[in-house]
Amino acid sequence: MADLLDRLELSRLSHRFGFGPKPGEFAQLLNLGIDTARKKILTAPISDAAAESVTPPVLTDLGFFPTQKTQAAADFNLARQLQINALYTWWLDRMALADQALIERMTWFWHGHWATSYDKVQYALPMKIQNDTLRQYALSDFWQMSRAMVQDPALLYWLDAGQNSKKSPNENLARELMELFTLGVGNYTETDVREIARGLTGWQVYRSGATTQFNSLAHDSTPITFLGHTGSYDAQGISDVLVGEDACEQFIPARMWFRFLSTTNPMPSDLPTAFANRDINALVKALGRHGQMRVVGNSQVKSPVEWFIAVCRALSITPSKLQNVGYAISTLTNMGQLPFNPPNVGGWPADEAWLSASSAQFRLSFAQYLVKQGDLSYLAKDTTDQGIANWLGISEFSFRTKSAFAAAGNDPARLAVLAICSPEYVVNA
Repeated sequence: MADLLDRLELSRLSHRFGFGPKPGEFAQLLNLGIDTARKKILTAPISDAAAESVTPPVLTDLGFFPTQKTQAAADFNLARQLQINALYTWWLDRMALADQALIERMTWFWHGHWATSYDKVQYALPMKIQNDTLRQYALSDFWQMSRAMVQDPALLYWLDAGQNSKKSPNENLARELMELFTLGVGNYTETDVREIARGLTGWQVYRSGATTQFNSLAHDSTPITFLGHTGSYDAQGISDVLVGEDACEQFIPARMWFRFLSTTNPMPSDLPTAFANRDINALVKALGRHGQMRVVGNSQVKSPVEWFIAVCRALSITPSKLQNVGYAISTLTNMGQLPFNPPNVGGWPADEAWLSASSAQFRLSFAQYLVKQGDLSYLAKDTTDQGIANWLGISEFSFRTKSAFAAAGNDPARLAVLAICSPEYVVNA
């Protein structure tokens, strides 16, 4: 039988690297033993039939914005709304249904890293293409991921790099490429920003069609000097230099450490060595296998989307099949987090930022709504404290939570609401 530390580690692995277990999965993982269970969670399958069963939305090039206050504009705006709603539910379904959710979980992480928002892009097609790119490289080669992202239509438009010419270089992409995507604060100078901005000139974005085009006449091909390198660089060449910097070897592991393990304790000095070859998969495995996974203090608060997907997995809910999908989307919005809508280029906040009185109220109402539509048959088989913990993948409930369970009797619906709103579920201890 697994001891409490094994349960703690397995709970963290399950929730932080896979959005939480489906009914029966946590007990199965416990029976495998911690070593085998750890390997299973941290190894992405070649294919995931459940995730792939979700039909991708049909997204078309809607063309340019028509004249406002016309019927054409009304039809256009409706088409845009239908497309982005389809994109929301498509990805939420993939996260909720995936048999082994590591790929979707990592795609979610990278979406917050290369943060790009529909609020500005305003077309679903480029957001979907970016999402596909992040999924393609989610556990692959960071060299290739960065090369793809510096030419990504949604990101270029988001950071005002889609009309970037040698006559007027825009510095937004250059700055964020170093500060937020590859190197981190303090590892570049303002001169580096200006020089890289010149090297990134020439790209043009056709936003609605999600395509980019390189215009050599708008590109500054004169030599640039940044981070001690001099030469004529294009976007991919600049990306290669940045990813090859020692600072990148520290920065990406630190970002993962912050998002997956601890927002308060410093990253262990041995973690960056797993990223020496810029192998994302190797870094994820090193993080998931690190001894800090068993340190009691490394708690993490689930973000609204992570909580919602975990609940959907526990209740066998397909988000797109909810009675009122619009209610789910609006509630996630009210809770402060909806896919494809990060608040800024830095992505969403983390950990305790998601704990507030208003979020607790939204969570409780949402929980009651979801439980009414969920499958409680697995929970009904065992409504003991241990049975509930195993159903949700919790290491251990507190005395206070157990007392609340006792007051609810053996009513599966009441127990489910209490459990998915409990501190032990909202905060992955």
